[in-house]
Amino acid sequence: MLAANDHREIGRRLDLFHFQEEAAGMVFWHPRGYRTLRALEALIRRHAEADGFDEVRTPQLLRQPIWEASGHWQHFRENMFLMADDALAVKPVSCPGHLEILRRRAPSYRDLPLRYSELGLVHRNEPSGTLHGLFRLRQFTQDDGHVFCEVEQIEAEVARFCRSLIQLYGALGFEQVEVSFASRPDERAGTDEIWDRAEELLQKAAARAGLEAVHAPKAGAFYGPKLEFALPDRQGRRWQCGTIQLDLVLPERFDVAYVDASGGRQRPLMLHRATLGSLERFLGIVLEQHDGRLPAWLSPDQVVVLPVDPEQHDYAREVEAELRRAGLRVVSDASRETLGRRIALAHEAAIPYVAVVGRREQQARSLSLRHADAQRVVALDAAMTELEQACSPPL
Repeated sequence: MLAANDHREIGRRLDLFHFQEEAAGMVFWHPRGYRTLRALEALIRRHAEADGFDEVRTPQLLRQPIWEASGHWQHFRENMFLMADDALAVKPVSCPGHLEILRRRAPSYRDLPLRYSELGLVHRNEPSGTLHGLFRLRQFTQDDGHVFCEVEQIEAEVARFCRSLIQLYGALGFEQVEVSFASRPDERAGTDEIWDRAEELLQKAAARAGLEAVHAPKAGAFYGPKLEFALPDRQGRRWQCGTIQLDLVLPERFDVAYVDASGGRQRPLMLHRATLGSLERFLGIVLEQHDGRLPAWLSPDQVVVLPVDPEQHDYAREVEAELRRAGLRVVSDASRETLGRRIALAHEAAIPYVAVVGRREQQARSLSLRHADAQRVVALDAAMTELEQACSPPL
């Protein structure tokens, strides 16, 4: 039996998602859970756009030569889903697709830095014994992003990312962030000279960003060193979420270039970045962090409208429609259960705001608004403004 604060039990109790053996390591999202996942996706999209990223979408299936060029065929093949006599693979990452977009666009130095983002659905053939709810999946959404720039732009780009990431984590309720510098692994692509340069550049960029990173030897990606950002939760667990990696290998392998001021071809440097990593895993972390009572902006249902008697059904529908037009996620419960029972059901469903409308509220065009342990009667217009602000995303 799962513990009450296990995200898998929370997901069952709140009707968010489920798992089954026929799709091991993959999520069946129920309507309420998918609304929450979409809210998280929308926040990450806005965050990436504010950081100057252009969103792209790349194919799920790519042929073997692409994965040979990226090095995944040599270094990550056992974790990939292969198809059609091994000639095709479902993507475990989005970086090769972004490199292909860059190559076709053939940018000028005036276009740099170029920033691409993708909420990429990726698949990794994780061993069945390692699968663990939303924390370890075979299919998940990765907030991939890549920056292509000149060497002189590296330090500013890394510092920009770090500032933005710390701000994002704080807005999501994680004030403490641990940073590590992951250096070259034993199994890697590229020469020692390339790695020497990449590690030196990334360490200088980390220093400019004001980071005090703990060294994690041999923990880098096979194509480059990285900075990793871990979030401690209230249970003392440490979750590695964000990362930024400096890659001097893949731009060479994919023969991508930009045109410099003199008309010559120059190789860009490549930064791989992720903010939350797996969105599903981050949602599992947040569900356990809040015991299922998500912040209002992330809650699948933000407000429930409860008419006291049938005479208030029309007013309740009007209130629901107004809240929906304001962009809030609203449900109503006009069932024959007692008002007390319906309030209890809303609490069990972890809906943060309960709007009760009785005869007096209908006559005064107001709401009896309940949140946590507080209850107040608020004029409808004022309640609309209050709820919009209380349920708006943190960024």
